[in-house]
Amino acid sequence: MITKRQNVLIVGYGEMGHAMHYLLDERHHISIYDPRPIEGLTPVDVEQEAASADIVLFCIPTQPLEAMLKRLTPHLQKHAICLSISKGLDDFGRTPAQVYQQTFHREQRYCLLYGPMISEEIRAGRYGFAQLGCSDGAIYEEIKSLYRGSALGIRRSSDITGISWSVILKNVYAIAFGAADELKLGDNVRGFLTVTAMEELSSIMERMGGEAATPLSLAGLGDLITTATSRGSHHHELGIKLARGETEEISGEGIHTLEMVERYALFDTSSYPLFSLVHSIVQNPKNTEQRLLNYLNSTQ
Repeated sequence: MITKRQNVLIVGYGEMGHAMHYLLDERHHISIYDPRPIEGLTPVDVEQEAASADIVLFCIPTQPLEAMLKRLTPHLQKHAICLSISKGLDDFGRTPAQVYQQTFHREQRYCLLYGPMISEEIRAGRYGFAQLGCSDGAIYEEIKSLYRGSALGIRRSSDITGISWSVILKNVYAIAFGAADELKLGDNVRGFLTVTAMEELSSIMERMGGEAATPLSLAGLGDLITTATSRGSHHHELGIKLARGETEEISGEGIHTLEMVERYALFDTSSYPLFSLVHSIVQNPKNTEQRLLNYLNSTQ
């Protein structure tokens, strides 16, 4: 089957921007915008590129997403699809899906792509896997066609709330895996942490309006295993640092998520002991080993 050549605008040329460029470059016309000057990247007029784009791929953090959407919306074609790789919460405690909903008011098509997609592996020609969160089957077919011929496998999910929160919260739980690995607690503990994280995520999903089974998907369990066990994972590395008592450069999507959940009381964290443990360790990494052991003993 021949894939229709699309005009694709990639907004944000970090790790995931590079990965998306690699996946799509041979079959589509690609333009790239990044607010930073990047060596070898020709600056473009982002509004002008948006006006001719069939697909706009947002590979930027969640915090600047709303401003960029508002900047580009007046220029988008009606048929254009905004596809977001953005994860995390913005400074108002909103998911990217909520930012889209409140910005577009159903007047522009959008979807979200989440799953095990380590940029380095994709750019090395290895497989990646993702779920596409969308409410319209036609959008799924168009995005599936967009990536046809690449090494990215895509499944559809209509539970946009569920995959949004799964991919956000798995970064928090991944920190616990890094700490446990640094403390050499073993593979049995890793298995226990996986099951416990899934149980807590399922309960949180129901409270947030998602489906309890969604955390078992690529955006949940699939991405958790990737993030929580990869030595190249930022959040796994954060867990290692915290287990060592290191407090410098402790930042990232998971850390920001913890701050937003607390600031806006997005859900009752006291109901989730593992989530609460990670939060307390991030706030004060002293005696991390003993606190983790106390948590494991409390489950006996």
